[in-house]
Amino acid sequence: MPTVKRHTEIIKNLAVKAGFDFCGIAKAQVLVEDARRLENWLNKGMHGSMQYMENYFDQRIDPSLLVPGARSVITLLLNYYPHQQQSFDAPKISKYAFGNDYHDVIRLKLKSFLQEIKDQVGDVHGRGFVDSAPVLERAWAQKSGIGWIGKNGNLINKQSGSFFFIATLIIDLELVYDDAFAKDYCGSCTKCIDACPTDAILPDKIIDGSKCISYFTIELKEVLIPDHMKGKFENWMFGCDVCQDVCPWNRFSRSTTEIGFTPIPEILNFSGNDWASLTEDSFKRIFKNSPLKRAKFDGIKRNLNFIQQ
Repeated sequence: MPTVKRHTEIIKNLAVKAGFDFCGIAKAQVLVEDARRLENWLNKGMHGSMQYMENYFDQRIDPSLLVPGARSVITLLLNYYPHQQQSFDAPKISKYAFGNDYHDVIRLKLKSFLQEIKDQVGDVHGRGFVDSAPVLERAWAQKSGIGWIGKNGNLINKQSGSFFFIATLIIDLELVYDDAFAKDYCGSCTKCIDACPTDAILPDKIIDGSKCISYFTIELKEVLIPDHMKGKFENWMFGCDVCQDVCPWNRFSRSTTEIGFTPIPEILNFSGNDWASLTEDSFKRIFKNSPLKRAKFDGIKRNLNFIQQ
């Protein structure tokens, strides 16, 4: 078997061993078209106060600036769809935040995955990324054949929907590349656009991040949420899943088997009164490993007060 093909098979098998649900590989190259879209999106101010989106523009579109000599971009998906759901009338939390912080869970997997590659293939240099680095994960996922970018801006996998975290490993090893996912299976469906409570989903797969509930409840660091958003949050306290919940492709979602994403009991069981009476000390103790830390205690209290007005 040719060396490149053998290395590719080894890596795909190791991805399964590491616990990832899907693995696709694309040739490392400059993302010219995606660069234009990103620049246009930033110029229109659709990133709101997320100034970090303006940083490291060149690295976002050129993997060789992140890993010198980059040859391949490996995209990995990890399912986070929970087996259990929150109480019906509780302040809503996005499903991705039910368990432990995905950054911590996936970084460990990526570190182990890269080490296994080195052990079985040889002197390979690379870096793993999960969400917090300047990488256009969804673009690479589509180029590696894992799925297409839906009208709601999420990557959708035909077999399993969109409740996945995306991780990226850039390495300086040539591999056999998967065909890009060329077809868009959203068709004429507009359920996500119609259901978005704040009209953040625009035509042509453009998301106005400055209107998204997730932006206001997680990214916005202001003391107050703007008054013009009152009555639009539909009880979402941290994040928002509306555009995924209504997506027909998510009828194929299956519960995750990742132990690290086991829901924190309080997230499933807390009532509105429980959240209202939560102290900062209790918050730090209960949610010390949770994505809710990103909003901080004051942010959670701000969000709770806003949706209860």
